Amino acid sequence: MMNAPSSFRLVAATGIHRGDRPYQQDQVEVIPHPRVQGCLLAVVADGMGGKSGGRKAADQVIMTARQVFDRYVPSKDESAQTLAQLVNEAHLMIKLTALAFEEEPHSTIGAFIVNPDLSADIVHAGDTRVYHFRGPELAHRTLDHSFVQRLVDEGQITEDEANVHPQANLLTGCLGTQQDPPVATHRIHQLEIGDSLLVCSDGLWHYFTPKELGAIVHTLPPREAAEMLIGKARHRARAGGDNLSLALVRVEAPN
Repeated sequence: MMNAPSSFRLVAATGIHRGDRPYQQDQVEVIPHPRVQGCLLAVVADGMGGKSGGRKAADQVIMTARQVFDRYVPSKDESAQTLAQLVNEAHLMIKLTALAFEEEPHSTIGAFIVNPDLSADIVHAGDTRVYHFRGPELAHRTLDHSFVQRLVDEGQITEDEANVHPQANLLTGCLGTQQDPPVATHRIHQLEIGDSLLVCSDGLWHYFTPKELGAIVHTLPPREAAEMLIGKARHRARAGGDNLSLALVRVEAPN
């Protein structure tokens, strides 16, 4: 395994837009570690369940993320276990919220931790995606917990057909349901200078191929890339767009 660069910087940006929906149910946050440099958590939650229910669910994900990450010690704890803990604790909190407010709040989650040694772990549940780009090239992307992803996996439809399938929004797993949420993790042993991690809700990725995403996050600084992705998604939605959110982190050489 190659050694991590001795010095690097993590450059991050977030973006969020209500789209053409009457209210915002996505939440996004990039959280630098409170005590350890070169370590951060990025999380996107796409809430579902009525006007206030979905937002409450997404809020619970972000609140739980802050609490769990505050307890995380990079030199001692496993980041994959911390992310699994985040999913399970957020799921429980959303279910408790449902009891208190007699609603059915649910949420997806996509999240990743970057460690000071430039290892990283990814977790997701639902159809919020995490992409890892090496330069402009796709190195990995999460596979949705959705009905259409299952059809793709079984060879019944293509990725392009899945994007326009009438049941594209039907999830097979998320947070807040009666069933335990899926906890799908992926380890990146070594990020390199020029690598990017992008987590985004389906309101964003629906409008892009991985090749387009890779070109944009590689060519532009993260803040400009985030603005361009949201602008292009809004244009392509043609006044029919969902809430959309993203967090983007790039590994860069120090100035």
